[in-house]
Amino acid sequence: MKALKHLNKYFYKYRYRLIVGILITIIAKIFALFTPRLIGKSINIIEKYVEGTITYEVAKADLLITVLYILGAALVAGLFTFLMRQTIINVSRYIEFDLKNEIYKHYQVLSLSFYKANRTGDLMNRISEDVGKVRMYAGPAIMYTINTITLFTVALTQMISTAPKLTMYTMLPLPILSFVIYKLSRLINYRSKVVQESLSGLSSFTQEQFSGISVIKSYTIEKTVNTDFEELSTENRQKQIDLSKVQALFFPLMILLIGVSNLLVIFIGGKQYIDGEIENIGTIAEFIIYINMLTWPVATVGWVTSIVQQAEASQKRVNEFLDQQPEIKNSVNTLSEIDGTISFKNVSFTYPDTNITALKDVSFDLESGEKLAILGMTGSGKSTILDLIGRLYDTENGTIQIDGKEISTLNLYSLRKSIGYVPQDAFLFSDSIKNNIKFGKEDASDEEVIEAAKNAMVHKNIIGFKNGYETVLGERGITLSGGQKQRVSIARAIIKSPEILLLDDCLSAVDTETEEKILKNLQGISKDKTTIIVSHRISSAKNADKIIVLDDGKIIQSGTHKTLKEIDGYYRDLYLKQRSEKEM
Repeated sequence: MKALKHLNKYFYKYRYRLIVGILITIIAKIFALFTPRLIGKSINIIEKYVEGTITYEVAKADLLITVLYILGAALVAGLFTFLMRQTIINVSRYIEFDLKNEIYKHYQVLSLSFYKANRTGDLMNRISEDVGKVRMYAGPAIMYTINTITLFTVALTQMISTAPKLTMYTMLPLPILSFVIYKLSRLINYRSKVVQESLSGLSSFTQEQFSGISVIKSYTIEKTVNTDFEELSTENRQKQIDLSKVQALFFPLMILLIGVSNLLVIFIGGKQYIDGEIENIGTIAEFIIYINMLTWPVATVGWVTSIVQQAEASQKRVNEFLDQQPEIKNSVNTLSEIDGTISFKNVSFTYPDTNITALKDVSFDLESGEKLAILGMTGSGKSTILDLIGRLYDTENGTIQIDGKEISTLNLYSLRKSIGYVPQDAFLFSDSIKNNIKFGKEDASDEEVIEAAKNAMVHKNIIGFKNGYETVLGERGITLSGGQKQRVSIARAIIKSPEILLLDDCLSAVDTETEEKILKNLQGISKDKTTIIVSHRISSAKNADKIIVLDDGKIIQSGTHKTLKEIDGYYRDLYLKQRSEKEM
């Protein structure tokens, strides 16, 4: 139960609803327990009539009154049972809502290294399947536990006051039941955890295959993927069956023990009636009804225990993520204005998940409004510089300053709000093109959206679609071509009008002519904005105020286009190669 303590804050939040629900539950069960005594009384009336101690008219009148009482008690009990479910079950839905939001918000603040270490399917499973298991504990488990406690308390009080010896014999199977529940619960807890972990693996595999369906089809590996999925499914099915086998033992044991209790009531109660220890035969009928009324609560003891064990296993998995602290923390609450001056001083960085050193003693200065181009071979550390400016990672050695201040001393929200970032792999959401562009500025007008699209040279493509800017894209923007996705991503960045514009090889899928038009537009848009362009093309870098060339995480060349093209090295070789290709 240690993991479930996390929910105590929510129980406290909804304490008044829960208290009302508990009171309603108690009232409902008290009225429900009127029925056995009233039925016992009606049988006693019939017995008295048969014995001749009362007349037919008196028996008829008494039976009619008793039946009306039974109907009244049943109606009141039914009404309060309805209110009970509306109160307590609703609380569980509120808790489910709050817990999902808590997990989602926590996901948002966790660092990139967390997402590299964990699969998307597992993240989704914990916020859906695991939270669903926890909700069952916060609602039905609590409701039926209160039901059981109330029923046992009131019923036992009634039974002991009526026939204490018969009550003792009737309750004999309960210690056996408690022992069996204890043993089975431990096994259920273990197997529930195994099942949830298996489900996470299955979800992750499925999500990954759906995301890469084009690759699967291109390489015609559907059979292999289907075989792998079938193996995972079979493994998951077996684990589910193993859990179900243990859970399936509960109800047969409940029915068996309740049946034994009924036999004890009939045998011992009948013997006591014959011996005169019980005055009325209606007492036996009353006890049989009590036992049958307690059948479901006794059965739910096992069911509730199973729910609690599964919820414990699920909440433990949820807590594993909630207990993880973000590596990148916002240490400043005060918002600040960003101008865009950037300074790297002897910066080195190693990715924590791979231990690959991406940058080695990198230094450069960029004044507000200046433009920097970064070139280099694949894996030389170009994108890492942009990640560090957006503080997606923190440096291990050296310092990064923005406007003369250490980057970690700036408000994280202010920093990222001032940055327009176009990643190398353009990511678009399953929404309309317009909303994907407005993602950079949620309150942007339609005119601003169109203007941004025109500057990104994608407006003509968009209006060519049947629904224009309202065209809904597939997952990850699959509806668009690679070049169109990049240009929509550029439009999303420039509509934001950021102080710092980071372009990570975002024109690689665009033809040279379109590239030149976009770069010309960007020159006007980014006139007073600090801009960093990562590229493999000289055409994207030549108009920059400063150019640096990286190799294996180190700066091997720096200068302007005019100076670097005259110096032997990587930049001149690339310049001559691309010029000759263009002339061809």
